[in-house]
Amino acid sequence: MARRYGWVFVTWLVLAAAPAWAENAAGVSWISLSPAEQQLLARQHDQWDSLPPGRQQALERGAQRWLSMTPEQRERAKQRFAHWKELPPAERQLIRDRWQKFRELSPEEQERVRRSYKRFRDLTPEQRQRLREAWHRWHELSPEQRAIMRERIRERRQQRGG
Repeated sequence: MARRYGWVFVTWLVLAAAPAWAENAAGVSWISLSPAEQQLLARQHDQWDSLPPGRQQALERGAQRWLSMTPEQRERAKQRFAHWKELPPAERQLIRDRWQKFRELSPEEQERVRRSYKRFRDLTPEQRQRLREAWHRWHELSPEQRAIMRERIRERRQQRGG
């Protein structure tokens, strides 16, 4: 059972996070994989030599990552994958599109997004809910109303000396 989940997770890692596979990359021979990696990737054994070299490398990296995880990390990964499979296709596509846009950001912008997400994650559940509600209210405003609100925010910051 653990092997099955391991394989599913490795596949998910490859499909969700692996960079585009280079056609001219050097392949990975099956015998160069560790016994644990071979066991985890056993379903791919018969077709391994016919896989593109980039796919072999991505599968190897995914197997290494899976094997380096603690049991708790593996359990969380299984839960996230189960949640992913339950998402409607349109929502999964939206997530893929957002991930692609994130990857297209400059390293500085990616770091800014990571910091913002960490600040959000560090909020209490109540604070996160209030922030979500404020976000939804903001997007319900017309462009003119948003401009007025931005001006009010600027004025308040100036009054506070910031």
